[in-house]
Amino acid sequence: MDIYVYRADIVTGVEPPNVTGWDVESVDGEHIGKVDEATYENGAGCLVVDTGFWIFGKKRLIPAGVVSALDPEAEKVSVKMTKDEVKSAPDYDADRHRGDESSYHDDERGYYDRFGADRSGASPSSS
Repeated sequence: MDIYVYRADIVTGVEPPNVTGWDVESVDGEHIGKVDEATYENGAGCLVVDTGFWIFGKKRLIPAGVVSALDPEAEKVSVKMTKDEVKSAPDYDADRHRGDESSYHDDERGYYDRFGADRSGASPSSS
């Protein structure tokens, strides 16, 4: 499974939902932050999450394959990472993300690949 591809049961239909501004919740039920930006390109899907004050206003790039659920009614995105795992993730680099996205995603893959596997009862990832 490519960590930068949304699972088929997460993003369905022709038009994916606009999750910008939605809350992000960790697998351990903690509030992570809010979605600042979302991309849906095949093989390059990800969220940029503003974590707010709890890690000093840093942003994190969360690959699409880490998303475990979308709740349009609650405007919430659930991810298969704990709050501590998000905190330990590499800092978001906006210049690299907007410049050489492919190289940047490859560099981040080393940290995030382990979160693409099934965790805490989430549906298995599809390839």
